[in-house]
Amino acid sequence: MASSSSVVPKLNIPLHVKYIQNLDKKQDLAYHLTSHLRLNGIYWGLTALCIMGQHSALDREGVIEYTISCWDEEAGTFGPHPGHDGHILATLSAIQIMVIEDALDRVDIERVTKFLHSLINPDGAVSGDQWGESDTRFSYILLQSLALLGKLDTLSPETRENITQNIKGCMNFDGGFGTTPGAESHSGQVWVCTAALSILDREDLIDKDLLGAWLSERQLPNGGLNGRPEKLEDVCYSWWCAASLSIIGRLHWIDRDKLIAFILGAQDLEDGGIADRPGDWVDVFHTVFGVAGLSLLGYPGLQDIDPVYCMPAGLIASLGLRKPYITLPRLSSYPPPS
Repeated sequence: MASSSSVVPKLNIPLHVKYIQNLDKKQDLAYHLTSHLRLNGIYWGLTALCIMGQHSALDREGVIEYTISCWDEEAGTFGPHPGHDGHILATLSAIQIMVIEDALDRVDIERVTKFLHSLINPDGAVSGDQWGESDTRFSYILLQSLALLGKLDTLSPETRENITQNIKGCMNFDGGFGTTPGAESHSGQVWVCTAALSILDREDLIDKDLLGAWLSERQLPNGGLNGRPEKLEDVCYSWWCAASLSIIGRLHWIDRDKLIAFILGAQDLEDGGIADRPGDWVDVFHTVFGVAGLSLLGYPGLQDIDPVYCMPAGLIASLGLRKPYITLPRLSSYPPPS
């Protein structure tokens, strides 16, 4: 359980590395009930390790073999766990894992590309699987997946414009974005939409000052960020909000020191991991987005993270995929000298 102490600790990297390494060793009921998130979990853990400079802490071949075992031959893509149906969520995690591990040559890129194209609806919305549920998350996932596969140019100009206009249609009066046209603004959807428009080179559609103001208002007196008005703070929004602010060049509009202190206060200093807020149980989801948020905020000793892809910044740059964004200067120490 995360600490609720008023004393702000430093980021305990060795403890968090050990926590991630042990995730599959405690196979309790909760472990088996979350098999639908297994491949996502590997991406979250692997990315957190990369940010902490510990990429090799997991067995590379074991990670690759498990990812390959999640292949759904009928769908021509990846499911979240062996025997599960293929889905766009698991597909992106598989691609991200294989790119990080430099094993994309072991993926049937043409079949995955075909699967992704099959999810694009005539109005530009994107479905998650054959059953048709659409969501702006899936639009972003489609674009990132194709970009990582080197297949973004397989989208026709008409299809690209349809996707762009569908995302634009999800923009609200407050500058934020929702899951579908008319849905309320939410920080998670703001990130997927701003990142998607960045990949499409259409950031011109974003009202950056209006959106920056809305995102800045998500910071509460305790330093944490929430997903929408009148909701509790949550460590994961340290990523959704901060990454969005980074993409639109407004990251300096929030209080960095207070947010860093909030994230660090949500650590479990006995068993490792980061929770949604101080005093709660930890999980790998909040662990990765906690350390990713710290990286964007310039916490010392961490590797740079790309706010558009949520992957190691150096790797994204080496693939020629880097888009414009700003991060805060990395601190030389924490807490900084008074």
